[in-house]
Amino acid sequence: MNDPAEILTKIPDYEHHEKMNQTSPEEFDHIVQNRRSVRVYTDEKVPEEVVQKVLEWGLLAPNSSNLQCWEFYWVRNPEKKKSLVEALFNQPAARTAQEIIVAVAHPEQWKKTRVQMLKHFEDQGNVPKSARAYYEKLVPIAYSQGFLGIWGVIKKIGITAIGFFKPIPREPTSWSDMKIWAVKSTALACENIMLGFSAYGYDTCPMEGYDSNRIKKILGLPRKTQVVMAISVGKRDKKGVYGPRIRMPKEQFIRVI
Repeated sequence: MNDPAEILTKIPDYEHHEKMNQTSPEEFDHIVQNRRSVRVYTDEKVPEEVVQKVLEWGLLAPNSSNLQCWEFYWVRNPEKKKSLVEALFNQPAARTAQEIIVAVAHPEQWKKTRVQMLKHFEDQGNVPKSARAYYEKLVPIAYSQGFLGIWGVIKKIGITAIGFFKPIPREPTSWSDMKIWAVKSTALACENIMLGFSAYGYDTCPMEGYDSNRIKKILGLPRKTQVVMAISVGKRDKKGVYGPRIRMPKEQFIRVI
């Protein structure tokens, strides 16, 4: 396979096998059910090694083209943490948290990780040519938007025309699409993180109520990054869960067609 697009449609001749390890559905159900959005925490500390391990689990989340367009800021500096809590409107979930992690989508990260992927392929030596071609050719075409977004507009016109005749990826063709693309992968990692803390017996709360401009200034983030959420961590106080879990009937959301 030399056509980079073939990596999406054809099974490569590649000798790598990984065994699926059986785990306990009951234990996973316990982890999922145990996760609640906790808004008041006790003073019990979260061990540093627990946070480190859970962040590593976050990085194992699936992500688009393995371009890993995310960053996670574990805010430990007291002054920065104080400013962060203020940017989070001083809400109890932030104010009483032992730790706060800010998840950031980095839409332009692909430029760096694409090169790293190619270097990994070079070191590995036995990677299909189509995989290398995918990162050398298709990735820049797909994710570049060009000066003032002009390349994105050109792509959109071409995609629309081709789309009349056959299926074709419709996005990303704008900077807005790129932000959505990066946020989706970052959000997958956030779920890993929250379930990871649940597995250790610690609680979390994903927070979207914040001043994103202030958070970006506190963290020194580039303009084109996107704050996805802040995740507070700790042990739940007896007042930490505001009520029983409410979910609408599953038939309202699950469709079998």
